[in-house]
Amino acid sequence: MSFTTWTPLALQSSARRWQGGLWRVVDAQYTAGAMKLVDSREEQDILDRLLLSRQPALPEIFSRLHPLLAAPFRTHPLRTGTRFRASTDPAVFYGALAVDTACAEQGYWRWKFLNDAIGLVELAPVAHTAFKCEVATQAIDLRERLFARDVAQWMHKTSYSATQALARSARTANLGAIRYASVRDPAQGECVALLTPAAFAAPQPHPVRETWWLRVRRDEVVWRCEQRSLVFSAEPWQSNQ
Repeated sequence: MSFTTWTPLALQSSARRWQGGLWRVVDAQYTAGAMKLVDSREEQDILDRLLLSRQPALPEIFSRLHPLLAAPFRTHPLRTGTRFRASTDPAVFYGALAVDTACAEQGYWRWKFLNDAIGLVELAPVAHTAFKCEVATQAIDLRERLFARDVAQWMHKTSYSATQALARSARTANLGAIRYASVRDPAQGECVALLTPAAFAAPQPHPVRETWWLRVRRDEVVWRCEQRSLVFSAEPWQSNQ
């Protein structure tokens, strides 16, 4: 079956209930700046909600979500789109089952920013926050045999037309998520694209978060968190732009 024939009805019949935890890594500069104004995590959450309330109104479902969960659904799309979101599509929350995979995904986009910049040799270490959230929703898994015929489309490094078309059909089918293998992680860890905020099982992320420092060079990205470090070579990404 070609990706062009994955109709909403076909996707509905292929979907299963999925529940699990997702990691996401975000730039911590905003959080660090806001923390100078508060004394506790509770006050931080209140401040985040106050700032969020000043933005344009969104559907009622967002009122109960923590800003870390709601923020990706409020962002403007990239001109070129992302794997499951074209420039005219609703927003997507991207996460990964393992923090290592989430770091690989975020590291790629920071490396791409550096690689596209003129005159920059590297990006100095910047703090990032890794947080985990719970998801429970109907989902399809592109790693299953049923979808194997179009694996080259799902895993394409530069073209997102097939995956964006699939996401539109999935939304029409009222599916909450698409599970897939990471293209940026050498280990091809599992990623999940949430198509709706209704896919969250809880309105708050886990209370325990990790601080990772990211340094980006043209040949590699390096993550450090306490005694752990992750190094991703940029060589496999050279054709991913």
